[in-house]
Amino acid sequence: MRVILTADASGAALAGSMGLVVVVVDVIDFSTSMEAALDEGAAAVFGAAPDAARPPVEVNPYLIGATAGKEALRLGTGVVVLTEPRAGGADDRRAGASWALSGIRSAGAEVEAVIPNLGAEIPRLADMKGKVLVGATGSGGVAFDAAVCAGSPAALTGTVARTLKKSGFAAAREAAGRAAARARLLGTGIAVVAASGNSLEDVLAAEYIYKEILCQVR
Repeated sequence: MRVILTADASGAALAGSMGLVVVVVDVIDFSTSMEAALDEGAAAVFGAAPDAARPPVEVNPYLIGATAGKEALRLGTGVVVLTEPRAGGADDRRAGASWALSGIRSAGAEVEAVIPNLGAEIPRLADMKGKVLVGATGSGGVAFDAAVCAGSPAALTGTVARTLKKSGFAAAREAAGRAAARARLLGTGIAVVAASGNSLEDVLAAEYIYKEILCQVR
């Protein structure tokens, strides 16, 4: 199985165009938020670019929102959106993620909450169990969005940060396991993407998860 390590939205888009399963690593805070949501029983997680994002590759937050909304309808559940600014008001968060929110509503799904992207603490802000999560964030959400737009058959998330329910070591192992299982199912390889090549925590965490995946697939 091919396993590669790359960075940024451009790396995610390239990996997506190669038909690889993409694991987005944005430790502070997108992928840690998603790990915390999965701990609480979230049914599915997605990443979307916020309205202000201008990456050098294609993104389509409206499409991501619509896809998430359709999945929520299929599951008979609602959608929780997490976005930025972390310290701003709800109106500011909704304004910054309007394309993703419009996509969700276009599918006929209910947006149950719009919460700040706070990482491990997000289960304290909204009920996650059985819900679909959409993270419209500036690094991780953009990389996830870019991977999907470029053709990745599956975009996932991973972190090395601890959550309310497990250690960072366990989080990394679980992320690696999810990626390996999905790649085997799809008959393809894996790309681990540091959401920002300028963030040392993302680069180091992506390398750690990359090595963990190698241990699980070889």
